[in-house]
Amino acid sequence: MNIAVVFAGGTGQRMNSKSKPKQFLMLHGRPIIIYTLERFEQHPDVDAIVVVCLSDWVDELKRYINKYGLTKIASIVPGGDSGQASIRNGVYEAARLFPSDSVVLVHDGVRPLVDSRTISDCIDCVEERGSAVTVVPAIETIVQSTDGVIDNIIDRKRCQLARAPQCFRLGELREAHERALDEGLTEFIDSASLMAHYGHTLYEVEGSPANIKITTPSDYYIMRAIMDEQEDSQFFGF
Repeated sequence: MNIAVVFAGGTGQRMNSKSKPKQFLMLHGRPIIIYTLERFEQHPDVDAIVVVCLSDWVDELKRYINKYGLTKIASIVPGGDSGQASIRNGVYEAARLFPSDSVVLVHDGVRPLVDSRTISDCIDCVEERGSAVTVVPAIETIVQSTDGVIDNIIDRKRCQLARAPQCFRLGELREAHERALDEGLTEFIDSASLMAHYGHTLYEVEGSPANIKITTPSDYYIMRAIMDEQEDSQFFGF
């Protein structure tokens, strides 16, 4: 089975939205989280979706899921006190519901522009090789610095940006979360860094540059422009 764990537990402080979390901001009458969930709902190889949501917004999310007729939502669980804890909640719930050899796709609720091909490529990579991380090439110079002084310029050709989905065998990801919890390790930035820490080889899957994360107001406007262009191309054949 192929299970998506969609993390929608962030508060969106960098978005400067005072009324609601960023995943519930509206675009063309729909919240961002619904656009994201629909990408997995509509993919023929995704069997079920577990959503991690801010506890105060679970009822609101359920209303949207019913309104838009999403049928693959297997469970909604509340987030934790950190990103790692929230993803762990979702992984544990997925492991409770589905076999340990399932492929799990961990995805950000505020990445609504992931395309079907990327999802398929990630699933194929886990089945054929092992843990998969979506990446895009770095297009700007990356530097390292110490105390405000640049001391290393990294070869851009060897650099990529990690994005999502990040995909693993469900049992292996659950085990990694259990080990980190037992060892008191709580600062992993994402599932890829967690799995790498425990010795798992990570294979790259090149994704689309359009698959951005909506973190700041400028990201929101970029997303809106991309989605408008995609919609126009369907009608006018651009």
